[in-house]
Amino acid sequence: MFWQREYVAYMAKQVLKRLTAPGLIQYDEPEYVTEVMTQVMQDELTVEARIDEEARKILEEHGDEMKETGASYDEMFKRVKRQLVRERKVVL
Repeated sequence: MFWQREYVAYMAKQVLKRLTAPGLIQYDEPEYVTEVMTQVMQDELTVEARIDEEARKILEEHGDEMKETGASYDEMFKRVKRQLVRERKVVL
């Protein structure tokens, strides 16, 4: 899923506001912290899209083998995606 950068920046500001209000965190450069937080959140929100793209590339490389064996693209996509998620130890 792709999120607009502006919305992710808004979410980052809200998270930071909720962490600073009760005094859980303190920082001197709010613009820098917000930018870093936005980038980290954007990266995390696009993990699944990157894994999907990598799974598609892998299946393209093995397309001939899949045709020979009669493997279902959808089933193989799910398997490859699960394997990539396990290897990278990410939570989707």
